[in-house]
Amino acid sequence: MIDDPTQTPAAPEADNSVVDAEFEEGAIAPGVASALAEAAQDPGSRRAIFSVPVEVVVSVGKARPPIGELINMRRDAIIVLDRRIDDPVDIRIGDRVIARGELQELEDGSGRLGVRMTEIVDGGANG
Repeated sequence: MIDDPTQTPAAPEADNSVVDAEFEEGAIAPGVASALAEAAQDPGSRRAIFSVPVEVVVSVGKARPPIGELINMRRDAIIVLDRRIDDPVDIRIGDRVIARGELQELEDGSGRLGVRMTEIVDGGANG
């Protein structure tokens, strides 16, 4: 209990003993990095890492409407994006753009979308 209401308790010290490396912004999470490091050491693990699912996000465009405009939107309202319909879409893993592509309707009659990759983004580039 705190005797003086104007003071706050000290924050507990973080236990950094589990983290064995520093990670820059947008880098791989520590658990994934250690799994990758382990996979690099063991050929059997190297094959296993290829079956780990990765979430891929396709970014069609962005908009920055004011909050008041968003609150007042109703059904059938249109949010204008910063891209044209023929512009390439960004393919992302996490915050990193890894490729660009074109939206395609699948030919299986399901009406689902896919992305045809048209450009692999240089590993140092970030969009």
